[in-house]
Amino acid sequence: MRAESRLSWLAVAAGSALCAAVAAVGADARWLAALGEAVSRAGHIPSSIPYAAAQSQDWVNVPVLGELVFHWLQAAGGDRALIAAQAVAVALTLTVLLRDMRAGGANDGARALVIVVIPFAAVSAFFIVRAQLFSLPLFVLMALLLRAETRNPSRRIWLLIPFVALWSNLHGAVLTGLSVITVYLLLERFRFERRTAIGVLLASWTALFATPALAETGDYYLGVLHSEPAASGFGLWAPLSLEQPLDVVFIAFVIPLVWVALREAPRLWEFVCVVLLGLATVHAGRNSIWLLLFVAVPAACGLHVRDVAKTRGALLAAAWAVPLVLLVAGFTRTPAQAVAGPALRAKAEDVAHGRPILADAENAEQLAVDGRQVWIANPIDAFSLVDQRAYLDWLSGSPGGDSLLQQNDVVLVDVGSAPQRRLAGRNDFREVARDSAAVLYRRVS
Repeated sequence: MRAESRLSWLAVAAGSALCAAVAAVGADARWLAALGEAVSRAGHIPSSIPYAAAQSQDWVNVPVLGELVFHWLQAAGGDRALIAAQAVAVALTLTVLLRDMRAGGANDGARALVIVVIPFAAVSAFFIVRAQLFSLPLFVLMALLLRAETRNPSRRIWLLIPFVALWSNLHGAVLTGLSVITVYLLLERFRFERRTAIGVLLASWTALFATPALAETGDYYLGVLHSEPAASGFGLWAPLSLEQPLDVVFIAFVIPLVWVALREAPRLWEFVCVVLLGLATVHAGRNSIWLLLFVAVPAACGLHVRDVAKTRGALLAAAWAVPLVLLVAGFTRTPAQAVAGPALRAKAEDVAHGRPILADAENAEQLAVDGRQVWIANPIDAFSLVDQRAYLDWLSGSPGGDSLLQQNDVVLVDVGSAPQRRLAGRNDFREVARDSAAVLYRRVS
């Protein structure tokens, strides 16, 4: 390791180790393992959601490779393996960013400062395991290639085609990546290599369809973008808000980074991408991570931070104890219980007597991983808009979701959640059992 880059690598190690120490499995994660298990067991891709009773016939399943990877991780070590995979993804993401910053000319102090900021500005993306785990390193790899091609155009640009095909089989954020690629090709590469730009552009968008669904891949992405959560701004699709603490933290960090990045007069394609990603972030907070990762490199290149003097070498060596301690803590800790425990889930199955269980997002996904039948669960876009709307109303504690209670006799919900508070005030359901995370209800005979 070169002396002038020690601080940068320390920042990468600290961010990755912190992820291993505090990350948790969130909603929009376990359903991939459940579907991956179904695909692996059946030997083919089911045309509906096998663990849900609500109608999902003819759903187009695109990210099958991502589902299989999550299944293998879940089978290998459960939540521990998923958290370890998240830590690896974060480590790869920060390492690629460091490489891109060095190629852009950012000094060690600037690189370290920006890398330290990123995990705290993107808490939900870095410290909560979700399906976007794959897209974190893939997005920064794409940006690294595009910036390298901006400095020194070459035939490597054709690597985008297999890259997009792989990404499309893992996670839907490939659409964001393709948008950035399109801007680069039209505003940068097209100026001096028109045939190459058009060829790569058409081939990259064609590669989006290199999935098991083939021509129907577009139906999958349209279904996601026009789902009820996306249309109503629910959950991960909620717009950026000053009422959300994590959004406020993100805004506080990203505004200075964007200002420094734009102050350095970036190339036109980079400027347009910052604007588009900024608008996407305002529309849906889940897009904030892509804006943050994109501006990190030009921001580091625009900062002028004095490098740590060589006389501080001993201090830097001692500081490595921090990520090492975090890493040990991460791989020895028991993941926090965020869903109903095994005993309560078994009790729910016993009470249900083979009937579907109505459960909120994470509990429904965990029941699906267990092989139990639920009424509806992620991926929510697989179901009719009527069922999606009723489920979201129920999750919000709205009376519009009561129709689901008329169809289901057994309900499993998080302690203190909106549906749990509503159930507690009803006379037609009574509490059967609970643990530290969830409460089980059954209809009164």
